Amino acid sequence: MHADLMPALGEYGVRGLRALLDDHGIVDLELELLTGWWAPGPGRVRRDLLTAAEQLGARHIKVAPDVTDGPWNRDEWVASFAALAADAANAGTRVGLEFLPWSNIKTVHDGLALVQAAGAAAGGLIIDVWHTERAHTPPADLAAVPLRHIVGVELNDADAEPVGTLFDDTVNRRRLCGQGAFDLAGIITALRTAGWDGPWGVEILSEEHRKTPVREAVAAAFRTAEAALTA
Repeated sequence: MHADLMPALGEYGVRGLRALLDDHGIVDLELELLTGWWAPGPGRVRRDLLTAAEQLGARHIKVAPDVTDGPWNRDEWVASFAALAADAANAGTRVGLEFLPWSNIKTVHDGLALVQAAGAAAGGLIIDVWHTERAHTPPADLAAVPLRHIVGVELNDADAEPVGTLFDDTVNRRRLCGQGAFDLAGIITALRTAGWDGPWGVEILSEEHRKTPVREAVAAAFRTAEAALTA
């Protein structure tokens, strides 16, 4: 996250932070989160993330849609995303748009339409299974997403129905893989059918998970995701 990245760069420097990541076996580095990229002007967070991505060799930068779900101009967004992807390509990385059910880009179909219209090789989608499940997207639809448009994948699980708002449910009540009601087997099969052979991210956001000691939390996230992927 940008809020963690900048103090770390200030304390360790680029070489020190890269060495720290290497020492801990961090191969695939994701930087986030860029919002407001559709507005005029480069923006400080945009500059910071692109510079850090180039210096640290980040695999991609995650970007978000408009969570206010307000009025927007599709043509302007297409142009802005194409420009952002061009900046990412110049920095040796990619940008992945994560669609959110409560935003203006609600589904994988909405996100795919935007990135396809932008036509930029360095731009694509982050497919988080929480968002596809809460948007009631069938796994077969994921199998049809062109591989060139998939930048990253995130696994998790949750109850069959959201508790509270979608935002509250997504940040406080996710479950470890296999401990909820998601069709992870179908989703994983669909993404493999699409050709995905990149890293499988694990994003568990929950009150319970945050209270768990880091070593235990990481081990549990890895163990349950591995079980889902090998089932």
